Amino acid sequence: MSGHNKWSQIKRQKGATDAKKSKVFSKHARLISVESKKSKGVSSPGLSQAIENAKKDNVPKDVIDRAIKKGTEVGGDAMEQIIYECYGPGGCAIMIEAFTSNKNKAAQEIKHILSKNGFSLASIGSASWAFKKENATFTPQTTVDLEDADLEILSKLVDELEENEEVQEVFTNVE
Repeated sequence: MSGHNKWSQIKRQKGATDAKKSKVFSKHARLISVESKKSKGVSSPGLSQAIENAKKDNVPKDVIDRAIKKGTEVGGDAMEQIIYECYGPGGCAIMIEAFTSNKNKAAQEIKHILSKNGFSLASIGSASWAFKKENATFTPQTTVDLEDADLEILSKLVDELEENEEVQEVFTNVE
């Protein structure tokens, strides 16, 4: 009966929760380093907001400090924000926000996820009409009602996209 003692169960649960925390922490660290690079180490509204969001998700102070230091270092990887657009199930518009140091790699990974689910990237500006950018987030101007089957497909697609380490946020115009 190996693997049935209490420590084995705790170890598995701790491993799963630590993996989730790590993914959240790395997304916040990437955003903080991009904002600190934009502001050149000086406090700015974008950097302050990124730090506040990280603190809400209980990101440790040393992780925040390392991300700020990484963003202000000279010669480090240049992280850029890229917005991808596509249409999902039922014709819903999807905006994918990514932070990456390698645009080609990020584009190919997102294209692969979309094609695996039967979708493809749209041209620039084709889905952005459905959103309004407010406070660094996209809010839908028009919404779409989806059937249950389409909602399941969309949920699966969004989960796969958010599992990608370079995808920061996924926005849809579904009610």
